Formats: sequence, C-alpha cells, structure tokens
Amino acid sequence: MSLLKRLTPEPGFAPREDTPLPERLIEGSPAFKTWAIDEAIAQARNWGKISSGIWEATPGTTHSIKGDTFEFCHILSGEVEITAHNGAAQRFIAGDSFVMKPGFVGRWKTIKTVRKIYVTAS
Repeated sequence: MSLLKRLTPEPGFAPREDTPLPERLIEGSPAFKTWAIDEAIAQARNWGKISSGIWEATPGTTHSIKGDTFEFCHILSGEVEITAHNGAAQRFIAGDSFVMKPGFVGRWKTIKTVRKIYVTAS
C-alpha cells in the first residue's frame, strides 16, 4: 500500500455513475460521475473515514447536506454556485478551492459541467 496517492484529473478507470436522490433534486436532471481514488481510516480517532477522488456533475441544482462530513473541493473545470441555507451565494470556477464544514446545508447549482477533486472526512 502506497502512502502517496496522485489525484489525476483524468483517472484511467471507469467512474461510478449516479443521479441525485429524488428528495435532493431541486432543478434539472444532473448526472454524477465519481472516480473514488483512495479511502482510508484516519489515524486520528476523530477523523474517521477519509475519501478522495474526482467528481463530475452536469448542470442542475440539488440540496447539499453535509451532516457530519467535512469536504475540501478544488474545481478543475466548470462553474458552480453554492448557496448556504442563510442565503449567502458564492460562485466557484476552475482553480478555486473551498471547504464545506460539517453541518453545512444549502443548494449546489452546477452552471457548467463541473469536475472537482474532493477530499472528505466523516
């Protein structure tokens, strides 16, 4: 097992394809692709399961509910607008990075098909 993992924007294997749960869908008919590159149980007891990979979504709007999950995102391509439950909207494009902390609730609107690197801890 290698302790160093490269997160390449173009993984050399087929993604898991999915669509949002009906209760999460707000608008459109987005489709998701996930290339799960690595999963591990963190040594720090509080971090739990750590996952990383590449995720892609076509245009549409869904409810984003993080629950107990912490997520770091780095946008590789596309454009999204994330609106927090309190109404504060932010746009992210290629090159932008952000974190959604546990407890985040809001809307994820994919404006242009987006591809991101993700790292989650839950």
